[in-house]
Formats: sequence, structure tokens, C-alpha cells
Amino acid sequence: MQLYKTRDFSAFFQDTFAFIKQNGGHFFKHFFIVNGLFVLLLMVLGYFFVTFYTEMVFGGLTQNDPNVMDDFINENSVLFLFVMILFLVASILFGIFMYAFPVFYLKLYRIKGGKNFGTAELITEYKENLSRLFIYVVCAILLGIPLIMVFAVIVFVLFITIIGLLVIPFVMAILMLFYYLALSEYLEGKMGIWDAFGYAWKLLSSKFFPAVACAGLFYLMSYIIQNVITVIAYIFGLVQLFTDSSGGNPDPEAVGGMMTVVMVISFIGGFLLGIFLNNIVLLNQGIIYHSLKEEVENIHTKDVIDQIGSGE
Repeated sequence: MQLYKTRDFSAFFQDTFAFIKQNGGHFFKHFFIVNGLFVLLLMVLGYFFVTFYTEMVFGGLTQNDPNVMDDFINENSVLFLFVMILFLVASILFGIFMYAFPVFYLKLYRIKGGKNFGTAELITEYKENLSRLFIYVVCAILLGIPLIMVFAVIVFVLFITIIGLLVIPFVMAILMLFYYLALSEYLEGKMGIWDAFGYAWKLLSSKFFPAVACAGLFYLMSYIIQNVITVIAYIFGLVQLFTDSSGGNPDPEAVGGMMTVVMVISFIGGFLLGIFLNNIVLLNQGIIYHSLKEEVENIHTKDVIDQIGSGE
């Protein structure tokens, strides 16, 4: 698929799904090879948090002691703090690596003329751009402080109106797409970080409404799918719970066991589904990035003209 290509609103959708259909297996295979350790670590830590939480909550109900969780945390404060820090560090690292993966993948896809690359090339991209990723994160946080304050006010105003709720994903899409465009441009290595943020706004402004509308719809679809799956899991758990307890008073231990199973399944399923959907959202933004670059710089058009000239 040609990445540098002028696209309209419908083409953003069509080419995103076409790219996933053609390259999705290759993409996710190498994603889990590169990021598999972080995924596994977060799943294990999340499993322990979920089981700990449900056991403490329902253990407190069984023992008629609402302070059972506080007592456990106070008695194991060092262990609890260590696990929390480990979870936080792993989450941040995984978030950065996952966010950058589609950028590196599309960059190699463009350079290699297809999916003629593997894990080694992707890891090399990470190694060569570690300092840039660190600089990007720091500057993104600094820039994000005023931006998030402004967007938080906008989201709050929209949140109190029914119609405004439907607009929130598109408001979020402006911010997230802006950050993705800046990262993609910065990792090209042709400009500094602040120039990359400035250029990202230039790209976004070149076709603002089609780009934001498409990115916003992808965020909205992702949000709906994840929440529907979570709701289905909890409904199944409640149905099973009422079925088991229909003959009399439910056993608190049985209730706790059932809710633990439901929450663990919901967490693991939601976590893996979130990874899958988030990558689709980022791939869509990658398609938008290359399209906006073509819109502003005519990269593919110039290459075609140069090839015609060299052929003559």
C-alpha cells in the first residue's frame, strides 16, 4: 500500500482497514514479540491486584469488617508500595513503547517498500531513538499541562450536555492526533522537538475536519467496543450469581469467588482487547499522518515526477 497518498474522509477509513487486512498479522506478531514482556508483566500484576481487591472486599463482608483492606495495606505497606511502583514503571514503559511501535512500523514499512523487515529492525529503531523518545515524553508533558487544562474545561462543558457527550471523542482526537503527528515527525530525525510540534499543527490544519472526524470516530468505536465487552462480562457474572443463589441466601465466599473470576476475565480480556483496539487507532493516525504529509509536501507526487524525468 502506498502510504504517501492524498486521501479524503472515506479514504482514511478504507485505507486503514485495508492496511490492517494486508499487514495485520505481521504487525501484531512483531508487536507482541517486541512488547510481550511488558504485556505479560502487566497482566500478572493486574491479576494480583484484581484478586487482592476482590478478596479483601468480600473478605471484609464475610468478616463484617469494613477495614480489612486498610489493615492489610498497613501491615504490608512496603510490599504494597513496591508492587505499586513496579506496576507504575511497567505501565509507563509499556505505554511509551506501545505508542511508538506503530510509528516505527510504518516508517520501516515505507522505507522497505512493504513488510520486508522483522523484529531486529524494529528493535534497532527503538535503540536508535531512545533519547528522542525520552525528550518527546518530557516535552509532551510540559506542553500537555496547559493543553490538558484547556481541554479539560472544554470536556467538562461538553459533559454537562447530552449532545456534548457525543463531541467529546472528537475533542480528544484533536489532542491525541496532534501528539501522534508530532511524534511521527520528530522520529523522522529531520527537525527538533518544538519544530515537530509546530509542524504537527501545520499538518493537522491542512485537512482539519476530515482528519479529526476520522480519528474521533475510531476513538468512539474503540470506546464503545471495550465497554460493551466489559458490560457483557459483568452481566454474565451477575446472571450466574443469581442463578446459583436462587435457592436461598448466597454464600459470601461463593459470591467473592464468582466476582473474582468475572473481574479477572474482564481485566485480562479488556486489557488485550484494549491493546488491539489502541493499535488500530494509532495505525489510523499513521495513515492520516502520511496523507497529511502528502497534502503539504507532495512527496509521492514529486517522486513520480522525478522518476518520469530520469526515465527520459
